Amino acid sequence: MPEGSATTQQSVTASAQAPDDREIELKLLTDSSTLARLVDAPVISRSTTSKGVVRRLEATYYDTSAAEIAGLGASLRVRRSGKQHIQTLKLATPANPLQRQELEAPVPDMAPQIDVLPTADLGPPFETLQSADLIAIFTTKIRRHTRTVTFGGAVIEVAFDEGMLIAGERTDAVCEIELELKSGEVGALYDLALSLLEQGPLRIGTQSKGERGYALAFGTPPAAQKGFSSGIEPTDTTDEVIAKTLMACQRHVMANLMAAQHGQDPEGVHQLRVALRRLRTAISLFGREIPASSLQALVFDARRLASGLGPARNWDVFLTTTVAEIESRQLPGIDFTDIKSASGPFRERGYEAARADLIDLECTRFLLSLGRVIERRSWRNDIGIEALAVLTQPAREFADRALTRLNRKALKQGHHFRRLEAVARHELRLTLKKLRYAAEFFLPLYQDDDAVRKYLKKLSRLQNILGADNDATTTQSLLREVEASTSSPQVHRAIGAITGWQGRDNIETARALRQTWQQFVDAEPFWH
Repeated sequence: MPEGSATTQQSVTASAQAPDDREIELKLLTDSSTLARLVDAPVISRSTTSKGVVRRLEATYYDTSAAEIAGLGASLRVRRSGKQHIQTLKLATPANPLQRQELEAPVPDMAPQIDVLPTADLGPPFETLQSADLIAIFTTKIRRHTRTVTFGGAVIEVAFDEGMLIAGERTDAVCEIELELKSGEVGALYDLALSLLEQGPLRIGTQSKGERGYALAFGTPPAAQKGFSSGIEPTDTTDEVIAKTLMACQRHVMANLMAAQHGQDPEGVHQLRVALRRLRTAISLFGREIPASSLQALVFDARRLASGLGPARNWDVFLTTTVAEIESRQLPGIDFTDIKSASGPFRERGYEAARADLIDLECTRFLLSLGRVIERRSWRNDIGIEALAVLTQPAREFADRALTRLNRKALKQGHHFRRLEAVARHELRLTLKKLRYAAEFFLPLYQDDDAVRKYLKKLSRLQNILGADNDATTTQSLLREVEASTSSPQVHRAIGAITGWQGRDNIETARALRQTWQQFVDAEPFWH
């Protein structure tokens, strides 16, 4: 049961509704005292006439020894509630992490009987599970207090869950609120969550109990995720493309929250920053002709969050790329051990600051507000007649204009390229990054041919070289911090080696930049 972002892929002529055969949930994480208090929060109590139902739920999750069910993006559990035993197969919906399909069937006891589920309808991978040997992977023991509320024109089941995940000797506490849409618009989930946020500290949960249980059982850290396909079609209107693009950006953000917090894989923070930049680029692109205040209100928080991740990312690049690459050259008389040790505390402080930002209430408010804007299609509500007309245009027309503007801006900024100072090159790099993101957003609107691939290849190469140039500038500021923190001769020799090596690289980079810039200038825009 994926949580935390996105919406149903439906026509943007109306807000998304809950389909009958799918479960749509938003998960909120909190602490035990807040959970107990929110059961009777005013927004809950005044929206229902019942005190709700309290149940004790015990579930065991099953899989093959090779975790084949999890590999299919699914989970299989048998849950006991009182004298009832219900077997459930949950399947991920790729376009929407807030939503999963459920197949259920009663079984006589806690033993799985996958053959009683209609898995044949799901295709060959699931058919083979009928004869698979299943083993227990982990169990959950939950006290659930459920209250059904009528809120914002929707019926929402609110489950207050507290308990434990158990995998052998390992345990993980559960303390969360699940908002499940029974009927009405998906946007009501975000409205209710924002109301609850006013009553106590909450964070969006991006992992289901099943996903958390597998991570507990196998000891796997959260994985970083690259961007998702938006599902844009050539026949879409601008309004539809806005919705789909923002949904894809939202999914990208949500998918990397846990990996960024965990900090084991540098790609987590990197992908989260990329996701936030893509979101800001999307809002900037659309905001040029559709200046909706609801979209612009999101930009500040997205920028603030990305900025807070900056130090962690800079130290990751320094340690895993800059130092590692130069160390691999085996320079005589240079030992990088001490400089890596001296840099460690700086990196950890960067991650501590990043984690603090990610669990802050303002981060939760931003993510919930983003979800609400997408679900409510809020950009339609506070714009003029001309902007409304743009929404109904074929998206290809809007994309042509947006790409042309960014391409012209880049060419103007890069005029007299050889004489550009570092600040000007940095501004050009940011524009090229926006142009690349925009091209990737709108790519499904255009025919996939050699012209498209050649343009994107030249744009990507130029952006990468400018990025390396910017990394070298950032490295110098990091080296100054390390230098001031220690008097170690080894560290100072390593700093000299890094500075000298990057000076050599700068000469080669300058030559490559001039050549790559000219190739970009000569590239034929694929949207013409």
